[in-house]
Amino acid sequence: MKLQGTVTALVTPFKGQKLDEQRLAGLINEQISQGINGILLLGITGESCTLTPEEQGKVIRIGVEEVKGRVPLIVGTDSNCTRTAIEKTCKAKELGADAALVVTPYFNKPTQEGIFRHFESIVKAIDLPLVVYNHPGRAVVNIELPTMLRIIDLPNIVGIKDAAEHLSQAGDLFHALRKRNSDISIFSSDDASTYALMALGAKGVISVAANLIPSQITAMVNAMLKGNHHEALNIHYELLPFFKVAFIETNPIPIKTAMNLCGFSVGDFRLPLCEMQSDHLVSLKQVLHEMNLIYKAT
Repeated sequence: MKLQGTVTALVTPFKGQKLDEQRLAGLINEQISQGINGILLLGITGESCTLTPEEQGKVIRIGVEEVKGRVPLIVGTDSNCTRTAIEKTCKAKELGADAALVVTPYFNKPTQEGIFRHFESIVKAIDLPLVVYNHPGRAVVNIELPTMLRIIDLPNIVGIKDAAEHLSQAGDLFHALRKRNSDISIFSSDDASTYALMALGAKGVISVAANLIPSQITAMVNAMLKGNHHEALNIHYELLPFFKVAFIETNPIPIKTAMNLCGFSVGDFRLPLCEMQSDHLVSLKQVLHEMNLIYKAT
């Protein structure tokens, strides 16, 4: 499997505190109609940690039914328990997912060897393409370069979602992959970093902002893939204010709030996530108004 382009890390819509299955189906089709290159369900943006196993299964089934093979469907199967991550990845394959996104085990803070064995165990247990998600800010631990190079030598590792906190680490990874002639797909995890990471060699973004502005994100990413760096840079600067405000609070609070403000009804959050602080809400509305996404910042 070859992944590239814009993959939307889709929000999970709720009606009250129930999964809004009809709206989820609509969001998936709206995204595909706007030209995105993949859908990620049950990621951090999808509030996966607050969904029951039954709800997670429903989300995957709806995804498979609606995507219909038009774009790759990636499912987040994260857990800080390796056995549970294996079970969730097996279930994702059983239900028809094309690939799984697996984050570094969080909270229990494994060593580099423990991180490697986590991914090794999943690969040995299930034959499904995997995207490795390195997110030190969420997982507390970082996948160091020597460990990452061991992981990508495992079978079925097709991509890396990179949320490393320092661009220099990404540069070291790209340099190492270039020396190996590796064609593994690296994705930006942060919309604001997409241009810079693609300039280094990334193949696209797993995007939060694309929930609201998919066509603009795909235009920027496609321009970079075609080598039109000046065009992509112009789009980057046009969208940068939104990229910043989309992470003014914990994801997905700002993006779901923005979608609701702009008429894309996705409902509320599940605790421990809650509504935005009033001062941040003012900032978000102002940016949406300036970008003509909503016409009255009230």
